[in-house]
Order: sequence, then structure tokens, then C-alpha cells
Amino acid sequence: MQEQEYIERVEALKGKLYRTAYLYLGSEAHALDAVDETVYKGLCAHKKLRQPEYFDTWLTRILINVCNTELRRRRRETAMEELPETAAEEFDALPLRQAVARLPRELRAVVVLRYFTGLTLAETARALDIPPGTVSTRQRKALGLLKLELTDKEGLA
Repeated sequence: MQEQEYIERVEALKGKLYRTAYLYLGSEAHALDAVDETVYKGLCAHKKLRQPEYFDTWLTRILINVCNTELRRRRRETAMEELPETAAEEFDALPLRQAVARLPRELRAVVVLRYFTGLTLAETARALDIPPGTVSTRQRKALGLLKLELTDKEGLA
């Protein structure tokens, strides 16, 4: 893959990458930083991509790794200092977004990629480097947990 082709394909994918990063990190600034870092890391390694038809999932995989690194860094910082009272204001008040944020990391990754990023089951499996059956199982489990939590909050259960 040539550098110009990489640039064109990244431009077409930036919106999807941003939405994914925002859902992972919950902040516009952190999402933009994650996308920038992903584009840079992809540019450095684009010549190593053996199968250009998997470019989207390859770059999404880089983004997920960048987001996970940022989340680990935040956990270390939070553990070292007391969480300020205004931290809750950073998250949107949408119950669905809060419920997705509370899912375990493996389940949240599947939900974000499948429903918010729009990847297929096979693309999600490649992006997470897990079998499609595992994606399907995690998806079912995550949806069950979300349904349980959201119906409990609404008092419908």
C-alpha cells in the first residue's frame, strides 16, 4: 500500500474511528487524541499490512489498542489521586451510554464495534482477534446485561 492510498483510506474512515474512540473514552478530546495516535501508528506500519482488504479492521484494531492503553493510564492516575466530585459531569446523562460504559471490557468492545461502529460479526472478530462464535456469545451476553440494567432503571422489571 502506498502512502497516498493510505491517506485516502484513512480520510474515508476517520468519522467511524472517532465515533468508536468517543464511545470507548467518553471524551471528545481523548477521542481526537486516540484517532490522531492511531493514524500516526498506522502510517508508520502501513507497509506491513499484508492484506489491504482488511485495512478497516486493521486500523480499528490499532484504535482499540490505543484506547485500551489510554484507559489503563487513566486507571493508574485515578488510583493515585482521589476522584473529583465533578468527574460524573464528563459522562453523558444517557442511560444507554452509561450502561454500555459499565459493561466488562470484552463485552463493551463487542457492543461498540457491532452497534455503534457498524462492523459486521466477521469484521468485529478480526478487529478483536477472536473467533466469530465468541463475538456472538459476548454480544448475546452484553445485550442481556444491558436489557436487564435498563429495564431495572426504568422500573419495568
